[in-house]
Amino acid sequence: MAFGWKLYGDGRTPPLGEAVAPDERLSWPRTVGIGAQHVVAMFGATFVFPLIMGLDANLAIMMSGIATIVFLLIVKGRVPSYLGTSAAFVGGVAAIRANGGESSDVVGAILVAGVALALVGVLIHVAGLGVINKVLPPAVTGAVVMLIGFNLAPVAAGIYWPQDQWVALATMAFVIVASLALRGFIARISILLGLVFGYLLSVLLDVTAGDITSPDGTGQVSTRERINFDSVGEADWFGLPQFTFPTFSLNFSLLVLPAVIALVAENVGHVKAVAEMTKRDLDPVMGRAVFADGVGTVLATSVGGSPTTTYAENIGVMAATRVYSTAAYYVAAVVAILLGLIPKFGALISIVPGGVLGGITVVLYGMIGLLGAKIWKENRVDFANPINLVPLAAGIIIGIGNVTLTITDDFSLQGIALGSIVAVVAWHVARALAPADMKAALLREGSVPESGSSLGSHGGPGGGYADARGGSDPSSVDEVGRPGIDTRAGVDTPKGTRDR
Repeated sequence: MAFGWKLYGDGRTPPLGEAVAPDERLSWPRTVGIGAQHVVAMFGATFVFPLIMGLDANLAIMMSGIATIVFLLIVKGRVPSYLGTSAAFVGGVAAIRANGGESSDVVGAILVAGVALALVGVLIHVAGLGVINKVLPPAVTGAVVMLIGFNLAPVAAGIYWPQDQWVALATMAFVIVASLALRGFIARISILLGLVFGYLLSVLLDVTAGDITSPDGTGQVSTRERINFDSVGEADWFGLPQFTFPTFSLNFSLLVLPAVIALVAENVGHVKAVAEMTKRDLDPVMGRAVFADGVGTVLATSVGGSPTTTYAENIGVMAATRVYSTAAYYVAAVVAILLGLIPKFGALISIVPGGVLGGITVVLYGMIGLLGAKIWKENRVDFANPINLVPLAAGIIIGIGNVTLTITDDFSLQGIALGSIVAVVAWHVARALAPADMKAALLREGSVPESGSSLGSHGGPGGGYADARGGSDPSSVDEVGRPGIDTRAGVDTPKGTRDR
């Protein structure tokens, strides 16, 4: 099924306990309305992360639409999902920038990671998910996710926050309060709301308090406006975004390749969440979904866009509306493409003040790191076992501390790349050398799944980076659209869909 949707009933919103299947649709006006909700749900993170990575946010939005269409075609419409900008690469990109890399180096390195992700998808399709789980058990996956997030702490604290500490503090506080005090769909877009709040606050302060004297994005202290709208006025209403074509470097590619580990866990968790929501067996297309995400990343970065990943915010929209129709995702993708063709819109995004990003990033980066702990908790990883404790401790500190291993004058490993290698390789070495009782303890805790089914399942990472992007438990809602959490470990199951 690609475009042949069946009309659901009379085309109206499904009654309580019923749902619109992926190959069905509501009336086109209602489908467009649902598609618009998907655009809002993905929008905040899809343009925040390109800004943080120094890439063109307008191009990222446009390419997210193209990647989503390609994804839906590859999975043959069986996995309703939106592909927005991935947070997994932010740490690696920060390392590339710190080592003098330009945007062309950034997108080239991420493109290589996209190819690697696509190859993992092929492997899953051919050999099954068990192969990946044996190489990347939850103990290791959690460590890699944690060091990716916490490695970014100096970026938030040293680059964004000092540009306007009071706006950063106010924005951070707003996001925290909004994510907890609001309910349902509004809570899931707390990051977007925080950006709007910080943006408007900066405009207000420019008018009432005047210019600010603080470090800018380069670290130089200057007196300036918090927001300058000159570039918005000069931008055209219609036109193509600025393309950047990739250049390739082995050193830079190694800095972002660990993100593939996180993306595999994220994609698998999201597909399993969608499978439970729709009450369909999607395991046969699991490899296709991972492959499609890799292809989306390759397509996006080949012209200077941002890496892609499936978004749990949009899974949350489906759970709240009980409309799983892929037609709504095609609508959202087309809207994103059209937004990407409005340079003035992109210019408005690109002038988001650094202080606003400071308030956003201290929340986002910390939540990314804590998702590693969430993986450990849900899989009952036992850190009394030296197999888990010793090698993962070393890898995490290397990643967070940005430790460098100089191999030759022209080649070195550092930070996320080195920490991830240590976590993965040293864990397997430790397991091989450990006595039998320690190995047996791994099986009891769930760190080494006997059937290879733990990654992304009940006991796997579930929402991946989604919780960090849009509030708490974005794919979990009850019958009236309020957040609800399944008591089982793992994916937060949409309770309102179990009767289907």
